[in-house]
Amino acid sequence: MANPELHLELLLSKTVRGITGEPVGRIEEVRARQEGDEWVVHEFLIGAGAAVSRLSAGRLSHVLGPLFGHRDAPHGYRVRWDQIDLSDPDHPRLRCRRDQLRRFIPEETPPHK
Repeated sequence: MANPELHLELLLSKTVRGITGEPVGRIEEVRARQEGDEWVVHEFLIGAGAAVSRLSAGRLSHVLGPLFGHRDAPHGYRVRWDQIDLSDPDHPRLRCRRDQLRRFIPEETPPHK
């Protein structure tokens, strides 16, 4: 069987649902590594914290938190490639419980020197 291929741009902003159907967050970023001649996805970042990170606004996360409905810095989740079901790319679903995901909080970037 050939390796499955998906157009990643079609996954961005799709809402990921949990195993019981509750929304967990939107796919904001896809992280991949080069393996030989191919790029292989190893994790997805989902949720408000991932959106802040994608906007390179980690240093502003405490200010932006309330805009995303969070009192503190918004967080998201790191979802390993094997924790998400993409058999229906329009409706991605977790293959695990939310509490099995690693939380993602936008990192503050050090000031430029």
